[in-house]
Amino acid sequence: MSTSTRSVLRHAPFRWLLAARTVSIVGNAVAPIALAFAILDLTGSPVDLGLVVAARSVANVAVLLFGGVIADRLPRDVVLVATSIGAALTQAAVAALVLTGTATIPLLVVLSVLNGAVAAVSLPTTAAMVPETVPDSLLRPANAVIRLGVNGGTIVGASAGAGLVAVVGAGWGLAVDALGFAVAAALYAGIRLPRRPAAPGGTRPSVVADIREGWVEFSGRRWVWTVVAQFAVLNAAFVGATTVLGPVVADDSFGRAAWGLVVAAQTVGLALGALVALRWRPRHALGIGVAGMAVAALPVLALGIAPALPTLLVAFALGGVAIELFAVAWDHALQSNVPRSVLSRVYSYDMVGSFVAVPLGEAVVGPVSHAVGTPTTLVGCAVVIVVATAAAACTRSVRRVTTDAPVRG
Repeated sequence: MSTSTRSVLRHAPFRWLLAARTVSIVGNAVAPIALAFAILDLTGSPVDLGLVVAARSVANVAVLLFGGVIADRLPRDVVLVATSIGAALTQAAVAALVLTGTATIPLLVVLSVLNGAVAAVSLPTTAAMVPETVPDSLLRPANAVIRLGVNGGTIVGASAGAGLVAVVGAGWGLAVDALGFAVAAALYAGIRLPRRPAAPGGTRPSVVADIREGWVEFSGRRWVWTVVAQFAVLNAAFVGATTVLGPVVADDSFGRAAWGLVVAAQTVGLALGALVALRWRPRHALGIGVAGMAVAALPVLALGIAPALPTLLVAFALGGVAIELFAVAWDHALQSNVPRSVLSRVYSYDMVGSFVAVPLGEAVVGPVSHAVGTPTTLVGCAVVIVVATAAAACTRSVRRVTTDAPVRG
């Protein structure tokens, strides 16, 4: 165990946060597999599956900005306990419906909407919690350790999910996810952070005013919205290429079973990237991380021009390393340069901007591939990733960001 890792683990609030995030991510990795098979067992319709999944995504994006406001207004540890309980209850309800044979698509859509809304409050809250659990000097290794826990939990949950569903059924898989959130709620309760002082005069601005303040903080930092714009384009191209066209290429070449190995290689790369981030601490880490996202074009390009298993394993692993180095640098930069009082709201704008175009990318790549061919579409997606990355990396404000003087506030 490195010195940095030991240093961050000396702080009890951080240990509780790490344990809670790892436990909840294990359940969350099982849930998509279990839900997919539950719906296919129920109706056999991919359209129904898409409807339920889309309902959660839409609710998540719609509530994210309000989630940031809630996280900045209320004690973040209390918010995480409440959202974990809410997630446990919604997933337990889905599990009960599936296990008792009473599930219907409308009921699953409603519960997915509720679960997506709860997640929209949890996401910016969790992202803004790290600076409250360790000293400023340990922010970078703390973020790397958190990412290691998340990646490790994802590997465990995803690898166990399919087997769990096959052995005991989709309903019990969803029950495991609900139990994970319940355990996470208990772990979050152990953090016990000092309470932030009340607003002067006991008054608070309106929710709209809070959202506007978050926008001012977000839009007033050119490096922030430049990187978010980069990822709006990059995520649409990368996710569309890998999640929609990746399985198509697998079916036409190296096979479905091997596609699971390719996805696992990216997760291994993510874990390696977090390990590198624990030890490597360049002064301009964000600029390096932003430029390094050009490597994310490699797995997309490999799918298009060299869809052989060894090539894809290496390309996806390298892409995972690049993604993780950026992710750690991004969290550290935000947590060091944005006042803590508005950090959750800035994170919420980041999340909305970064992922709002993903459904568009997923919807567009299919028709484009039919028109010009799958290899050409994948090469085009790789070019889009490189161009978006070059535009952001050439921006002076992005290259100059440092974490020398963390902002509290």
